[in-house]
Amino acid sequence: MSKATTIKDALKRWEERFPDKDITEATEVGLQFQWPPIEKMDNSLGVLNNCQKLSLSTNMIEKIAGVSTLKNLKILALGRNYIKNFVGLEGIGDTLEELWVSYNLIEKLKGIDVLKNLKVLYISNNLIKEWAEFNKLQQLPKLEDLLFCGNPLYENMDETAWKNSAINKLPHLKKLEGEPVLRDEE
Repeated sequence: MSKATTIKDALKRWEERFPDKDITEATEVGLQFQWPPIEKMDNSLGVLNNCQKLSLSTNMIEKIAGVSTLKNLKILALGRNYIKNFVGLEGIGDTLEELWVSYNLIEKLKGIDVLKNLKVLYISNNLIKEWAEFNKLQQLPKLEDLLFCGNPLYENMDETAWKNSAINKLPHLKKLEGEPVLRDEE
């Protein structure tokens, strides 16, 4: 079995693919689909000073790390990894607007409350099974777009009952499961 790709290696590959671009100035950096996959995020990501969208999807990452210095980061794509929790996002809690973490191993939403400006959360196909965990999304005052299908909580309910409950619990939602939220008073 070959050794995992490091963040440093992935950044070097990115620079080789885009020789005319300066990685420290890039606003969008994609490190998804690395082979062998990336297993660990680390402080090597700190060179991405101007990065607004960072994609590390489809790797084998278990923990979020190394992003606390990315003060311009608005979109973080970590779908299709092995992430279990939200530890590591504290440093970007004030700037992050979109978090894409579908197809991971997330059961608990502890720590999500640091994402004060989060508008979009794609967290489908994880392991969330309790309303007590779902209710932690109420700590996100700006959340307006949620993708949650594929979690046990969603799968074990009638779709209409699920949508009504989710909409009642999250009054700021404008989009749920990719569809506009229509409320009675509108």
